[in-house]
Amino acid sequence: MTAILRADFTNDPGRRSWVVTANHPNTDFPIQNLPFAVFKPQNSLAAYRGGVAIGDQIVDLAALAASDALRDDAAVAAQAGAHSTLDDLMALGPDCWSALRRELADALLEGSPLQSRLQRCLTPQHEVEYSLPATIGDYTDFYSSIHHATAVGRLFRPEQPLLPNYKWLPVAYHGRSSSIIISGEAVRRPQGQRAAGGTNAPTLGPTRRLDYEVELGVFIGTGNPLGSSISLDDAEAHMFGLCLLNDWSARDLQAWEYQPLGPFLAKSFATTISPWIVTLQALAPFRRPFVRDAADPPPLAYLNGDANRAAGGLDIQLEAFIATAAMQSRGAAAQRLSSSSYRHAYWTIAQLVAHHTVNGCNLRAGDLLGTGTQSGPTPQEAGSLLELSVGGTRPVVVGTDEQRTFLEDGDIVSIRGWCEAPGLARIGFGTASGRIMPA
Repeated sequence: MTAILRADFTNDPGRRSWVVTANHPNTDFPIQNLPFAVFKPQNSLAAYRGGVAIGDQIVDLAALAASDALRDDAAVAAQAGAHSTLDDLMALGPDCWSALRRELADALLEGSPLQSRLQRCLTPQHEVEYSLPATIGDYTDFYSSIHHATAVGRLFRPEQPLLPNYKWLPVAYHGRSSSIIISGEAVRRPQGQRAAGGTNAPTLGPTRRLDYEVELGVFIGTGNPLGSSISLDDAEAHMFGLCLLNDWSARDLQAWEYQPLGPFLAKSFATTISPWIVTLQALAPFRRPFVRDAADPPPLAYLNGDANRAAGGLDIQLEAFIATAAMQSRGAAAQRLSSSSYRHAYWTIAQLVAHHTVNGCNLRAGDLLGTGTQSGPTPQEAGSLLELSVGGTRPVVVGTDEQRTFLEDGDIVSIRGWCEAPGLARIGFGTASGRIMPA
């Protein structure tokens, strides 16, 4: 297994597709991307099946598998991806994933002799509906942004914003996989116990402090047997790819319940992910060194390695937008609330997997890891309303005449993500969005 995937011919920014919309400079899905999702034709009784995005189209993996256009491992991978989830494809491992990517990258290239066969496998994206891409058996949410952890810590524990273990291990909690939903599904305002400031007598009611969290999700491909661990250098070979993730949070429920065992009902009511899973090969040109403040302690040996230090970081741009009910009614564009980058993360995705399994915990194909809220070092880079409104004390101006400290019914929150740099093809993640419905 290789520690870090390097750019190869599939990342070449000069490659162009015969799918014309894949060559537009602002598309999320050029030929250099080729992310995976599960879809079916809208309002149909057809079965869900895997697909690969190219421009504004989807390559139907069920149709592709039936076309006999691919060979060997690529054909095996296409057949596995033709099912109603990507579980079987994820479990095949990186050799098969890479084979499918390489053959698709050539088949979709301008001048490909397979163009006529693949044209029959295309479905326009605006004509489909999406499903969860995998059977998510387990979901773990990390806390990998030191800027978010410090900002939130100041609100909950002003005397000690950052706990002593933070700089030594990737902090996490086990979330609820059954309430993970796909982008576009409504989010019902949760109820739970809330305790007003200065009192220990809670009341039951709908949350008054509903929030979003801008995160990335990491889908596990091949897992590890119970009792074994995944080394830092091998960790990325076990990852199928990354998606966008919004870990909706009820901050008043969270403040009352989180001690001593952490989040529970404040988080388990909904987690939204984007339909598209972007592979690590597509992200290879956007690698960055993993850098820490020289005054911080170096990670323990199992979380430290030359390859991770040299290129463990990823420069993925992340944005959060809001469209209130009033904005929607007058057709106003969604307003950007914040923007940041995953390059600010205190822990890399490889470190998350290495720490998750160091005790012998077994990961399985389709398991999902959240990176935790991704905030940057400046206030404008905050990944949640809790930070933007400083715990609800400084309302955020929205639209022409509205304010928000936390989310209100009817609000739509959308998270977008992409990578770009001079001389490289832009790689996008699509959108993870949800509308808040009343309790």
